[in-house]
Amino acid sequence: MNDKLNNIIQKQQKQIEEPHKKEEDVVQLVGFIIGQEEYAVPILSIQEIIKPIEYTRVPSVPDYILGVFNLRGSVIPLIDLRRKFKMESVRQSEDTRYIVMKGRDNTAGFVIDRLTEAIRIKSGKIGPPPETIHADKGMVYGIGMRDDNILTILKVEALLKRDF
Repeated sequence: MNDKLNNIIQKQQKQIEEPHKKEEDVVQLVGFIIGQEEYAVPILSIQEIIKPIEYTRVPSVPDYILGVFNLRGSVIPLIDLRRKFKMESVRQSEDTRYIVMKGRDNTAGFVIDRLTEAIRIKSGKIGPPPETIHADKGMVYGIGMRDDNILTILKVEALLKRDF
């Protein structure tokens, strides 16, 4: 039973890291808005989505780190994606949410302007990041084409990487 569980966990981790393999495979993502742009992350990397709660500021961290918050006994860093993406900060609204994402070694909460929807997109409709972005070093996993709009798919492990 333990080997079975490990196999399932490894399979899910591969789906998070490499969301598409075959052209006809469907990738499940969660979409959200930062500024005027829509972004998405693999649904399996999301621990939960919550309304904003109180957080504590922490000294000597980059300006995009708002602080830490307590989520059922776990202290989690809170990152403002607007600031991380070099956008102007805005006041939180009724639509503001915290997306708590988990990776292999890290967990963090990210402030987003608003959620959009759960997205199912075929792998064949996901292209590589633009050539101007270092694919291996950047935060962009790929660009998804949906109907008449473009969706930027982010790498969760890159978002979670601790540089503070």
